[in-house]
Amino acid sequence: MNSRTHFAATLIATLVLTLIPAASRAADVETIDLTPKFQSAGLKVDGLRAVEVGGIVVLRGRAESAATAAEAGALAQSLGYQRVANLIQVVEPPDDAAIARLAERHLGLLRELDGCQFRIDSDHGVVHLAGKVQYELQKDVAIDVVRQIDGVREVVADLKP
Repeated sequence: MNSRTHFAATLIATLVLTLIPAASRAADVETIDLTPKFQSAGLKVDGLRAVEVGGIVVLRGRAESAATAAEAGALAQSLGYQRVANLIQVVEPPDDAAIARLAERHLGLLRELDGCQFRIDSDHGVVHLAGKVQYELQKDVAIDVVRQIDGVREVVADLKP
């Protein structure tokens, strides 16, 4: 065995012996779900998820203001956590009037929904769709059309044939 081959074999063996224990230690890192603690604090963060990984609190979700996102980070520190990764996204609140207008327009343009009557209301991106349809399939079409509108987070339908 020449010196290059011996060096390469020694290097590979050293790397394998070094990396395997490190990988197994990384797999042993405990993840603790802190979400209930944060939810009980009354934070207004949609989809809030808080976990502790290796002493770091990771916060995820969507807030309507930077102040609300910062409040979540401050809460983590008040609970005694020094290292906080605040990944909460700040999103603009949905324009409910615009969502309702778009829903009316989109539903009115579909020939498949001729003869249907709709009442539309939007509250923080949750669209309440009520009224009458002629066929069960029209209900599915109307819900799908409204779901595709930007800013719609959920569609609650009360459509009767």
